Amino acid sequence: MKIGELAKRSGLSAHTIRYYERIGLLPYADRDAGGRRDYDASILAWIAFLDRLKTTGMPIRDMLRYAELRAAGSRTGPERRALLEAHRDRVRAHLADLQACLLVLDTKIGGYAEAEKRTHPDDQSHPPDAGEPAGARTPRA
Repeated sequence: MKIGELAKRSGLSAHTIRYYERIGLLPYADRDAGGRRDYDASILAWIAFLDRLKTTGMPIRDMLRYAELRAAGSRTGPERRALLEAHRDRVRAHLADLQACLLVLDTKIGGYAEAEKRTHPDDQSHPPDAGEPAGARTPRA
């Protein structure tokens, strides 16, 4: 597939694809008779994996190291596993920090909600019917 199709299917821009290729995150693409890049569809799984690493905050230098090891073949499996395990430990620690922050936010929001209930007790007593603004109901005979 040409670079435009790869960009569309991967969600990356053509510029990013060329950059990733230049720095070694993506293998060099085959070229067609006109010299244009021609990618195999299997590259999509690798790009999706790189996206996961990026989303989880793996530094690009570690992504490059992983790509190097991958290109070197199956004998690098133990080193690749160790790199991913170390990254997983960092991701878990970050998730724990985020959970603690979320608890603080929830507590703070709960405090504001309780304060609003004490300040406006009448606002909660007679809510309008779902989907109808207050005063929009027609009287029944």
